[in-house]
Amino acid sequence: MAAATSETAGAHTAPEHTETFETIRYTADVVCIRGADVLVIERGWDPHKGMNALPGGHVDPGESSRDAAARELAEETGVQVDASDLTLVGVWDAPDRDPRGRYITAAYVATVPDDTTARAGDDAAAVRWVPVDAPGALAFDHGQIVATARRQHLACGGATGTARRA
Repeated sequence: MAAATSETAGAHTAPEHTETFETIRYTADVVCIRGADVLVIERGWDPHKGMNALPGGHVDPGESSRDAAARELAEETGVQVDASDLTLVGVWDAPDRDPRGRYITAAYVATVPDDTTARAGDDAAAVRWVPVDAPGALAFDHGQIVATARRQHLACGGATGTARRA
């Protein structure tokens, strides 16, 4: 029997399987509802500098998206909510939702008392309460997130998590 040569060795094996990996960033956003309004921040940085967006940001190592959402809401707006009071709206993962690359976000909703105030902090240039049913143009796909949260909020009779005082 002839020995296999480099030309015939492996000729009967399956082709090598290669996988393509992409860098994925994990974020959390919050739809914070006060009465008929939703809290938005004015982005102080690109992309979408100067546009309104939901409070949110990166999930830190060892942190759940729910904990990150509560932390980011407090850091960017001063509004304190218990992470357990956040209700998952959904996951947004369209490959082109962020011009910086692949970002996947878990979005949460919380309802806060009518007298809740917010202040710009961390990465927010400003904060404002806008009508939840007409929030205007929002950065990224945040308009879709607000619309979905509003539908869920109304379907639940408007009862979701509540804020605590700082």
